[in-house]
Amino acid sequence: MIKTISVTDIPGFQIGQAENQEAATGVTVILAQDSAPAGMDIRGGGPASRETGLLDPIAACDAVNAVVLSGGSAYGLNCAGGVMRYLEERGIGFQTEYGCVPLVCASCIFDLGVGDPKVRPDEDMAYQACVNAPNFKEGNYGAGTGATVGKAAGSAFMMNSGIGSAAVQVGDLMVGAIVAVNALGDIYDPVTGRKLAGQLSKEGTLDASSEDTLIAMAEQLAPHANTTIGVILTNAQFDKTMLTKIAGMGHDGMARAIRPVHTMFDGDTLYALSGGHVPADVNVVGALAAKVTAQAIDHAALHTPPQYGLKCAADFIKEK
Repeated sequence: MIKTISVTDIPGFQIGQAENQEAATGVTVILAQDSAPAGMDIRGGGPASRETGLLDPIAACDAVNAVVLSGGSAYGLNCAGGVMRYLEERGIGFQTEYGCVPLVCASCIFDLGVGDPKVRPDEDMAYQACVNAPNFKEGNYGAGTGATVGKAAGSAFMMNSGIGSAAVQVGDLMVGAIVAVNALGDIYDPVTGRKLAGQLSKEGTLDASSEDTLIAMAEQLAPHANTTIGVILTNAQFDKTMLTKIAGMGHDGMARAIRPVHTMFDGDTLYALSGGHVPADVNVVGALAAKVTAQAIDHAALHTPPQYGLKCAADFIKEK
């Protein structure tokens, strides 16, 4: 029987966040208490990422020490340096005869269109996020601080989004997801099909469709910078090859909750990390990964307030 739990219940990880609310940008750090095997799958055409080559199944690296999700577009990749500094001070990392080298992967969303584009998450903010752990919150916190959705028709019709999470337990097995949702497309409840957030109509309603706009504009579509990034966490025991498969199956959940998704204007990226030794079937964990990823995306929309002059899902729920 599936039981709903908090993503912070999954052992082996600490989640820390820091943000600049005024500038609308932030960082979320997932710290592995011990080094964690990790896989990764990129489906969007414009990812901003660092050290993802470590997660190639044929690369020598078997485990990483942290994954960073941040705002700031490619500028935010500098956050990994602050996490490395935090880990090095504690002797955590790949051990060499010259000292430890922390292994930190990072991905960023493009949030420069909200708040102050000259203020980006940096090493100091990421270091503070590590110090703050555990302090995970959903909504406009961490990497979700300046996230938006529904941008196919341009920023005038977009809505506020954020970071969300979801997790389940089946027996001893735990699977959860943390997702910062900054999509070109719209957010839907995968169960009811109801649109939760995304492109607004000219009248300010949810009747518009980013998918229809994308198709109608054809070659006239102007590129927009978007990315949905996240991490799947489990206490199941897998190597990085199987975790790469789980990350790929997690994208099925992204496709259930976001339309359109995985466009060339998005940089959609999912990591999968193993923090335990519970025996489990990869197909079961992959199916659960898709389920919690979709739920986390919905939670990112539902737990985000109206900020920065943008409407949010809660505005329309209140109208019902």
